[in-house]
Amino acid sequence: MAATVTNTNPVVDVGVGGGSKSKGGNGFRKNGGGHDGADFRFSPARYRVGIWVAIASIVMLFTGLASAYIVRSASADDWVRIAMPKMLWLSTAAILISSVTIEISRRSLKRNGEAQYGMWLTITAALGVVFVASQFFAWRQLARQGVFVASNPHSAFFYLFTGAHGIHVLGGLGALAYLLLRTRRKRDTVEGELKRIGAVDAATTYWHFLDGLWICLFLLLFFWK
Repeated sequence: MAATVTNTNPVVDVGVGGGSKSKGGNGFRKNGGGHDGADFRFSPARYRVGIWVAIASIVMLFTGLASAYIVRSASADDWVRIAMPKMLWLSTAAILISSVTIEISRRSLKRNGEAQYGMWLTITAALGVVFVASQFFAWRQLARQGVFVASNPHSAFFYLFTGAHGIHVLGGLGALAYLLLRTRRKRDTVEGELKRIGAVDAATTYWHFLDGLWICLFLLLFFWK
């Protein structure tokens, strides 16, 4: 009697990068390159870890600056409070609202609401531009009053805090621009879609952090001493 030969090899799909993907009982796997059996799917946690490391470094920077501000204000005879520009109220309102709109955008993406995701993300970016512009006009208002960096310690810290925070907001706007230009359309692969979701989650976390950081700076500049 002739022996019956059964093909037990898994179905193999060759990926774009030259590696091979095999479909087994645990989902898609990527074989080749010395990583046999390694899960090929991207984990959004990679973006989250990266953004929290960045946030931790920013927190340390502003904690040091805030400590110097408090110590300097308590020990200096030349400390003269400046009148806070009214434009700061506009910038504060803009960044608070933008924190809401970016959260709506993120949740819309996870509900597969592509149109809503893009619309709310665009609104968030516009509010970010309003925030930066209002900060610039606040500087202009102080300059017209003759208040500059070297005028007194309080004005120096004001320009330092708002300038450093503004630079980080510009970085956040760059991330939003990337999301609008590169990841607005739904990806064709699971890995591509996971990368888009991970990027949106990281950008949202960073933007919420900038919102909270600005509120702390606003209260410090307006109400401390």
